[in-house]
Amino acid sequence: MAFARRPRSTWQLRTRALSLGERTLIMGVLNVTPDSFSDGGQFLEPDAAVQHALSMLDQGADLIDIGGESTRPGSTPLTSQQEQDRVLPVVEALLRERPQSVLSIDTYQAATARAAVSAGCAIVNDVSGFQWDPEMASACAQLQCGVVLMHTRGRPSEWRTQPRLPQQEVVPLVRSGLAESLETAIAAGIDRERIVLDPGFGFGKAFDNNYPLLAHLDELLSLGQPLLAGVSRKSFLARTLSEIGAKGAGGSGRAAEIPVGDRGHATLAATTAAILAGASIVRVHDVRPAVEAASIADAILSAL
Repeated sequence: MAFARRPRSTWQLRTRALSLGERTLIMGVLNVTPDSFSDGGQFLEPDAAVQHALSMLDQGADLIDIGGESTRPGSTPLTSQQEQDRVLPVVEALLRERPQSVLSIDTYQAATARAAVSAGCAIVNDVSGFQWDPEMASACAQLQCGVVLMHTRGRPSEWRTQPRLPQQEVVPLVRSGLAESLETAIAAGIDRERIVLDPGFGFGKAFDNNYPLLAHLDELLSLGQPLLAGVSRKSFLARTLSEIGAKGAGGSGRAAEIPVGDRGHATLAATTAAILAGASIVRVHDVRPAVEAASIADAILSAL
């Protein structure tokens, strides 16, 4: 991996714009779900969710990404109404507390996107890259919001049984998939200035398939769009830590499961690598450590 000079650009959102490239923006994760892999159930109640979002903003988050449906492997899809019932009270209450907050709605459903943007969200973060709801691209064009298009291979119900990709095929597959999503967005009338791309670490990429993607993240900059990277607490990091632990476990060779709460140092390492490889935005659960890591990575990039 070579350090990448991030192009500077302006991300046009619904009613404002954000500068990208000069420093890394921190997107805090807010899962309003009972079953997310990392923090399911902790912020399901609106009051708890709002307080956590305020804490992340106070710690330095630039954006808050609010999701109402878990996309962990094997998760059960929600109806759009169920999703809205979870997220809309949080969006509305948070904007009453902090009217200037930049909020993103993490959804692949057009109806939820419309409702959330109407409630004040500035960004639609679609983990399917406009692949799962045929109305999403046109909805985002009409809403004139910011958009994050993620690459996803298959559906959550398929991830546990998907064959692993040969390592050399990972980056070309992600690049072609993101190019297709980008083309769909532009054809629907979404301006390039509104679009950020996300390679989708862990989304249909099994464990070691994520490392070629991280090592060659800079190659995705050739698509001409800013990049967002979300590696926080991901299972591929835990797998590597487990393997290290197994080698030192008295020769037993048995890999212990690494709890989510013990993945912080690995998250910071991978997040820093992503920034140095060209990510303009990082999506994280633990905001303050990410702010500090990003400041160091940004200082390195500014010295190139």
